[in-house]
Amino acid sequence: MSEVLGRLREQILDGTYPVGSGLPSEVELAALHGVSRRTIRTALAALGRQGLVESHRGSGWFVQPSQPQGFDRMRSFTQWARSRGRAPGGLVVARGTRTATMREARLLAVRTDAQVMTFTRVRTLDGRPVMVERSTWAPWVLPHIADVADDIVSTTRVLADAGIVVSSGNHRIEAVPAGTEDARLLGVRRSSPLLQVRRETFATNGRPVECAEDRYVPHTISFEAQAFGAAAIPGDD
Repeated sequence: MSEVLGRLREQILDGTYPVGSGLPSEVELAALHGVSRRTIRTALAALGRQGLVESHRGSGWFVQPSQPQGFDRMRSFTQWARSRGRAPGGLVVARGTRTATMREARLLAVRTDAQVMTFTRVRTLDGRPVMVERSTWAPWVLPHIADVADDIVSTTRVLADAGIVVSSGNHRIEAVPAGTEDARLLGVRRSSPLLQVRRETFATNGRPVECAEDRYVPHTISFEAQAFGAAAIPGDD
């Protein structure tokens, strides 16, 4: 069952089955994967618990409109949105260059007197504001980032075109209340709950690219982490 579950999950995440679309019937899926209908039903139930699909009584299984962003792969907001069949957008509402704070200097591996660039960007899905992104960029990527248009959709693509591939990242998630600026930018009430993701991203050469704080409107995105068992190490508690 695990192999079928993995294949179906991958097809949903890569957009083979777009957001909101109906899956083939259980009979058709069983034939496609060469397994029993019971196995398909068990796999679909597992995908339902992961928030990927939902059952519509009398109509079959459908891909959920709100999909989890998994930590088993490094994807930008734009890549995630497009894989879900959504239209991503963005608008830089503030930008500037200043000296790095102590925290930024530590995360970006630069001196505290280094000049960094900051963005405040409102990200949209299908034209609706869903996230405020506050980014601080490492000095070494500024030649490629400094002059991007305010309505740039994907800074990840800009960097990739310059030969800088973002390949890994760290994420910390918590719930926070919307402040005055967040409420104005996202069109929500002040103190409304937001999902905050603090992240750092790295290029394939290991150099820090960006540290950021993203604040999402509730029910826009969820995150999924998978834990795998490891062999016990003698003497290791």
